[in-house]
Amino acid sequence: VDLSTNQFSAHNRLQGSIPESIGKMVSLESLDLSHNFLFGSVPMSMENLRYLRHFNVSFNNLIGEVPSRGPFINFTAESFIANQALCGAQRFHVPPCPHISAHRSRTKKVRQTIYILLGMIIAMGVLSFGFFYLRYGKKDGLSSGANLSLVVMPERISYFELLKATNGYSESNLLGTGSFGSVYRGTLDDGRVVAAKVFNLQVEGAFRSFDVECEVLRNLRHRNLTGVITSCSNPEFKALVLEFMPNGSLEKWLYSHNYFLNLMQRLDILIDVACALQYLHCGYSTPVIHCDLKPSNVLLDQDMVAHLSDFGLTKLLAEDNSITYTETLATLGYLAPEYGLEGLVSTKCDTYSFGIMMMEVFTRTKPNSEMFGENLSLKSWVTNSVLDGLAHVIDANLLKENDEYFVEKLSCIASIMKVALDCTMESPRERSNIQDVLVVLKKIKLQYLSALHSRTS
Repeated sequence: VDLSTNQFSAHNRLQGSIPESIGKMVSLESLDLSHNFLFGSVPMSMENLRYLRHFNVSFNNLIGEVPSRGPFINFTAESFIANQALCGAQRFHVPPCPHISAHRSRTKKVRQTIYILLGMIIAMGVLSFGFFYLRYGKKDGLSSGANLSLVVMPERISYFELLKATNGYSESNLLGTGSFGSVYRGTLDDGRVVAAKVFNLQVEGAFRSFDVECEVLRNLRHRNLTGVITSCSNPEFKALVLEFMPNGSLEKWLYSHNYFLNLMQRLDILIDVACALQYLHCGYSTPVIHCDLKPSNVLLDQDMVAHLSDFGLTKLLAEDNSITYTETLATLGYLAPEYGLEGLVSTKCDTYSFGIMMMEVFTRTKPNSEMFGENLSLKSWVTNSVLDGLAHVIDANLLKENDEYFVEKLSCIASIMKVALDCTMESPRERSNIQDVLVVLKKIKLQYLSALHSRTS
């Protein structure tokens, strides 16, 4: 039984609980309920399914103890990732189950009985629908455009399909390498060009990075975020198939001699990134912190629209918290002081990194450049230049003294650098929030265009 990918839907968005009676399906060999909205617990009765070889309930809202006997002896943590509050054996990568009092146990049994009854009704309805569709759907002319409540999502890709698409992960298809793996250009059988992010599972943290990206990307949709097409996952191999960005990274455009971004392009890219951050921080039910904002993680599509990528270090804040902790450090030079020193993470950490990136985009100088040391940083360099002469630190290809619009450009860049400095205040409380930053950047763009129009009219 596979209710994750089938002929009438994929990622079915099933709701309810797994019925206890499923333990009576003694001949069951495979059950995939991943990527749904199931709640309740995994029935202990499933320990009796001696022929069960494959079981997957990842990416649901399950709670409670994971069975550990019978067929569950052979299952791995892969089957249970991204759930609400599972507990049990250490091999499942879940916390141990706390002691439950008799009173809570009785309450739990009553609740489970209700869940089971509801789950059985829902499951029977879905299975009945599937049976009648498979048997009568085509005869009755049931079209694929029918108004179904089940949302169709792309099927997962196999390892061999991905191997073929990337020409065996050849060096000629390599787009770049990061902390947890490499990205390859690939062409699927239907002709689509994609980017395959293959995780190096020998690197510590790679498994978690894959799980986090899956969790984040399956829930988030925005024009300025890199879209995920599908995934490929087994115990020995993890990969994400992403939208291909033909113009590469912002880093490539800043530091490759054959590429150049004018002032308006740079400002538009920063506005795109600010839009993405605003969505992450404010547009989702739980604030999402990217934690690794830098030019190499900003990708450009065919229209030079920026897309924020690489969510391997992302943190999700609890609803009642505005701050969390981490032991995983992002790229030096972009880290907020409280992130690097204490592991404190909040949305203001992204704001700080964005401010540093704004400085980098217009100075064309990396914050971890060799020119910086204990007494000088990119931030202090820009701060001093605002007083002594900003033009001397701006990318020479962008701002030239004989430029017809030198004054207008310098005024625009000075306004942007002021925003960048407001984003990089030492205290998180004193930093601008990303909503205000976005509003100001859009205002600066309008003022710059107005100034150019006044000169030409």
